[in-house]
Amino acid sequence: MPVVKLNNAYLERLTKTDIKTIRDNLPMMGSEVEREEEDQTDVQFFPNRPDLYSAEGTARAMRGYLGIETGLPIYTVKPSGISFSIDPKLANIRPYLGSAIIRNVHMDNAMIESLMGLQESLHWAVGRGRKKVAIGVHDLDKIEGPFSYVAADRSTTFVPLDYDISMTMDQILAEHPKGKAYAKIVEDLPLFPLIHDAKGRVCSFPPIINGELTRVTENTRNILLDVTGIEPRAVMVAVNIICTAMVEMGATIESVDVEGTVTPTLAPTERIVSVSACNALVGISITAEEMKSLLERMRFGAAVLDADHVRVTIPCYRADIMHDHDIYEDVAIAYGYDRIPASLPPTFTVGKPHPVQEIYSLVRNIMVGMSYIENTPFTLTSEKVSYTMMGRPENPAALHVLHPISEDQTIIRTDILPMLMEALSINRSRELPQRIFACGDVVENLVTYPKMAAASIHTAADFSEIYAVVDAFCRMAALPYEVRESEDPAFLDGRRGDVYVSGKKIGVFGEICPDVLVAFGLEHPVAAFELDLSGLL
Repeated sequence: MPVVKLNNAYLERLTKTDIKTIRDNLPMMGSEVEREEEDQTDVQFFPNRPDLYSAEGTARAMRGYLGIETGLPIYTVKPSGISFSIDPKLANIRPYLGSAIIRNVHMDNAMIESLMGLQESLHWAVGRGRKKVAIGVHDLDKIEGPFSYVAADRSTTFVPLDYDISMTMDQILAEHPKGKAYAKIVEDLPLFPLIHDAKGRVCSFPPIINGELTRVTENTRNILLDVTGIEPRAVMVAVNIICTAMVEMGATIESVDVEGTVTPTLAPTERIVSVSACNALVGISITAEEMKSLLERMRFGAAVLDADHVRVTIPCYRADIMHDHDIYEDVAIAYGYDRIPASLPPTFTVGKPHPVQEIYSLVRNIMVGMSYIENTPFTLTSEKVSYTMMGRPENPAALHVLHPISEDQTIIRTDILPMLMEALSINRSRELPQRIFACGDVVENLVTYPKMAAASIHTAADFSEIYAVVDAFCRMAALPYEVRESEDPAFLDGRRGDVYVSGKKIGVFGEICPDVLVAFGLEHPVAAFELDLSGLL
């Protein structure tokens, strides 16, 4: 979770109360004060509330929670007359762009630090390290519209931020600190995304670095905001959060025409919720009028429809509101968790470990005893990682996500090993050897069952090493196994074997095929195995 550094004097000015009151109430809003200093307060917020990642967002929420200013914030957006064109060649590179014009900016050091901090926090929480979303903030008075978002040749030159010499885009990736940090996002692309103004001057090389030409300073009065990415919803979430934070600074927002689409609108959305459902879930007893008052403290708009229904108007920056239960959570926060009466459950049971968890405990004890480190991969993955990069045919029994929010999370995992390979790829700059394992549920044909996998990467990783590990694991798990010749394409021919128990295949082991190593960007041999644990139940 990100730790946001809040300037005390600036936060007091925005919130209209003293820093002690703010610090005392921050934990009641679902955050944790990490450090209290004379001039700043470091606060840790949950990843689902990126709108709080700045002094402006925190102050807006705190004013409502303390009753200083309640109800829905109203944001007015005027047309700027400025447009953005998008190069069709970006369709398979970084196709989405959101933009806004921010005028009447009067920023001091505290405001600039808050804006830069918000930008970096959004890069982490919403942008997934800039891969999903990248944000550019530019001094509008130094450039001219209309603006173009184009796919540029890698040899294009401009002066990057914090430099005074012109560099090619390849040079920036190799030499600039930001280029070296984020090169992996774009280095394999045939063309690079680039934003320039009407005179062809470079404003930004997303998602890497802005141009020195558009540096924002205390003298900046008007800002061009650009947000590029690979998912349109995430792009607009970042646009809305930054624009509304700038309004809290005293700025005004103007829209930009992006290929015929006006962005942003900053318009709220509506949802009708049930008072009785909220009471049952939270464990309280409030009326529709009381629910309306609590929601207004959380900066929602609210209107009572009848004794059991309230119309809720949700501000544009609350990207975390996806279900009625999210509304009920905010009601509980405003009501006060400390005021909710504690009660014993109506039924009494004696707890005991689930059989599957007992298996996982056994796996952990065995693998940790063999000096393997546990990895905890996501349950959701993609066909690309599970099958294409592993050189395996797609599993027709895989359960697909109906409406995936990311191209990296389209199916529920059917295997554990591909995700360990992905973990090794992410950590390929770390020291060797690396020996990792994971255990967890997989799903095939709507049936959930347990699996485990382990992988070892170092210069001498081979078939003999992993065979010994499989043998030791099966003996300690009391599995009477036998090995037969395997045809799994993820492993090297002649250095792979299938594991059978009572005539049934339960797994595979061996040396990973070189094509798979190349697909994951690995430069050293990998020996691995994967086992179906359902036979241990």
